[in-house]
Amino acid sequence: MTTSRDRFVDTLDFKPVGRPWVRWGAFLWDETVERWRQEGWDGTPLDDYFELDRLVRVDPWYGPVPEFRYEVVAEDGETVTYVNHEGIVMREFKKNHDMSMPQFIKFPVENEAEFERFAVERLALHSEQRLSAKWKQQLASGRVQVGVGRGELADADTAAAASGTNAAEVWPRKCWADRWGGFFGSLRNMLGVQNLCVAFYDQPRLIERMMEERADRIIEITAEVLKHTQFDTFWFWEDMAYKAGPLVGPELFGRFAMPHYRRVCEWLRSQGIRHIGLDSDGNIEALIPLWLEAGITHLWPFEVQSGMDVVKVRRQYGKQLGMIGGLDKRVLVQGGETMRREVDRVMPVVDDGGYIPELDHSVPPDVSWANFCEYIEYLKHRLAKG
Repeated sequence: MTTSRDRFVDTLDFKPVGRPWVRWGAFLWDETVERWRQEGWDGTPLDDYFELDRLVRVDPWYGPVPEFRYEVVAEDGETVTYVNHEGIVMREFKKNHDMSMPQFIKFPVENEAEFERFAVERLALHSEQRLSAKWKQQLASGRVQVGVGRGELADADTAAAASGTNAAEVWPRKCWADRWGGFFGSLRNMLGVQNLCVAFYDQPRLIERMMEERADRIIEITAEVLKHTQFDTFWFWEDMAYKAGPLVGPELFGRFAMPHYRRVCEWLRSQGIRHIGLDSDGNIEALIPLWLEAGITHLWPFEVQSGMDVVKVRRQYGKQLGMIGGLDKRVLVQGGETMRREVDRVMPVVDDGGYIPELDHSVPPDVSWANFCEYIEYLKHRLAKG
């Protein structure tokens, strides 16, 4: 029997599949969950509700361990300023905080001495905390992360039990280093965007040292994961672009980051991991050649409002690059014909292979439950038509 895992891997290999692999998406805003529950969603995991595929996450936390203790620094009637779990001092609205960006006030690292101390105290392997008893229990039971809401757990064995098949054989598995698995995003978490961009010029030795440490830890932590479970794809995380392009030019970034990308990608391939993905919002067109050269095989989410177009990218790179995402989430607000045109737009890329159509990131709260259901049903209809 062909499993969801088989179809996922075959899709990324540009092989024909009897039924296209498709999931509902990746994340929901907290406010979206609240709205949908008021509009009739009973909270059933969306993969089960719509009878779709799922990409099971088996990753531990790659960031600071022990995590920083949440500490309120100041607050007023509308906002709260606090130290988050990554050591960042940030200020945000008390209500509907997901609907606006927080104000980042102070970051945990400013110089080499502070970084070395941070690395020793917070970024070492600490395997007993990263791969905790709870994490191992979740793996053993099938209750692992599948991206239903934020931080919510869902039972990966649900559909497998009905068929008498082991969950690990049914669903593809992803190890995602998330906010600490890259060579811009993770450094940004420690230095802040402005300080990081200036440091490429003013503190190049610090940048090199930080990237070296991240490559070392990604390999070390992922090696521990592989002692407990296998997975089909590993994902980096960068989030290093906005609407006009990357926050640091590809030539400069590549000069620093390329050796470390290569080292991690080569190690992953040596462990049998052929499918290596990367998550970055914004307009990443200028960075795609760099990532392809480094050994990355597919990207997500191709944010349409930043100018990303999976049809254009496929014409440019052909079957060198797998893609996930690329459907404009904003069209779900209107629904109807607007939504159908957007789904129809990417169908030629589905037919070409190597592409999984999906919303280009989290579902915002201006999308109604009815419109989301309409979208899923139409997407399933178009995929079934071929």
